[in-house]
Order: sequence, then C-alpha cells, then structure tokens
Amino acid sequence: MRGREHLLESITRELTLISRHQLASAARGVLERSAYLMMSRIDATGPMTARELATALQLEISTVTRQVSAMLREKVVERIPDPDGGLARRLRITSTGAALLAADRERHRTSLDKVLTDWPDAECADLYRLLRALNERIEELQGTPWPRET
Repeated sequence: MRGREHLLESITRELTLISRHQLASAARGVLERSAYLMMSRIDATGPMTARELATALQLEISTVTRQVSAMLREKVVERIPDPDGGLARRLRITSTGAALLAADRERHRTSLDKVLTDWPDAECADLYRLLRALNERIEELQGTPWPRET
C-alpha cells in the first residue's frame, strides 16, 4: 500500500482504536452506551419520538424501541404528549436522567482531560476542529446532522 491508500488504512485503524477506548471509558459510566447516545441526542434536540431517534441515529426502529423501553424502566426518560399536537408521544429526559447524563459526561471529560493533560491548548483546538469537520462531513453524506452549539 502506498500514498492515500496507506493513509486511509492507518486512519481506519486509529478510528477503530478510538472507538475501543471510548467504549472502555463508557463502560465505567452509569448509563449504557446506547442510552447515553440517545439521551445526548434528545438533550441536543429536545423531546423526540422513537421514530425520530431511529432516523437521527440511523438505527432500526425495533432497536430504538427496545432501548426506549429500558430507559423508561430506568426512569431516565418519560413519554410526553407532542406539544405540536401530533399523535406520537415524545421522549423527554427526566431529572434523574439529566443528572445521570451530566455525571457520565463529566466522567468522559475527566477521562479525556487525563489523556490530553500534556497537550497544548492549540493542539486540543486542532483535534476538536478536525473531529468536528469529520463528523460534519459524515453527517452531510448521511443526511443526519447533529445539532451543535454555534
């Protein structure tokens, strides 16, 4: 392999390793990884239907429905009527869920801070810029933008 092909293979390997490290970090959290992801999306967007979640996360509705059932049992989300008058009920994060989500986010931030402790702020900013650009391009290609603060 030469040139771009080798570079793409190397990037693929590193992304796989990042995913592995992220999963190991998430395992120490309170929320399951899928609940963390779904609740993060609801937190960014506001209350959503299960179908909207499935579309946004590109998951089968049956997968989302199973996870929603688990989150409802754990009382981290609740069903509310659609404020726009739609028939489908929306999922909203409960105060318990918000506290667990915040705690897990803090665990992730603390863990990342340990990894990046020796990195200058400029390199951290570069990492953020490149990761955001990568995510935004993926979202553009898939048609699934993630709401972000400007």
